[in-house]
Amino acid sequence: MTMIKASNIQKFYGNLEVLKGVAIEIKKGEVVAIVGASGAGKTTLLQILGTLDVPSNKTDSSITINNIAINSLTDKDLAKFRNEHIGFIFQFHQLLPEFTALENVCLPAFIKKTTKSEAEKRAKELLNFLGLSERMHHKPNELSGGEQQRVAVARSLINNPSVIFADEPSGNLDSESADNLHQLFFDLRKEFGQTFVIVTHNEELANMADRKLVMVDGLITN
Repeated sequence: MTMIKASNIQKFYGNLEVLKGVAIEIKKGEVVAIVGASGAGKTTLLQILGTLDVPSNKTDSSITINNIAINSLTDKDLAKFRNEHIGFIFQFHQLLPEFTALENVCLPAFIKKTTKSEAEKRAKELLNFLGLSERMHHKPNELSGGEQQRVAVARSLINNPSVIFADEPSGNLDSESADNLHQLFFDLRKEFGQTFVIVTHNEELANMADRKLVMVDGLITN
């Protein structure tokens, strides 16, 4: 079953053509790594697939996620879709410093109007699964880099999204924490069945993926 299908994705910044008509198809439950040199268009593609940005040729391109045609959604419906179906993990964890790990994880669920008790129950399950049961009431500055990133992973999973987009998720971690995070993605896929699309410069992670897609000058070459 196809989870993501996109065709003819173009992106211009002024006269600079960053994406030159990208087509991509990703199956449900796949872990796909997108690699390539800096400036190849990887992050731009990830942001467009993740609905954080739009193609320059919106009317001549198509993006379908979980059988939903993204291009046809209103801004309000798109925001709702993003909250309910998509999880994001970035290089920098982007946790809110004034909130505990538990509170940070719950935020997307609160946006979805999940009750506090239900959100906290799910957040605690995820933090336990990620080995953070003893750290859930700590604020980000009381956590290690690897722990902060695992909190961010839990936050991305709180609404049971269909697909997780990760942009250099281990780029800010030491090698041991990075290895643990990489293994975690595959454990999560096995446990929850999520699809992962990961932009990375980490060859080890890319080689672990089910498929490695190489971007060169705004196109996927394989």
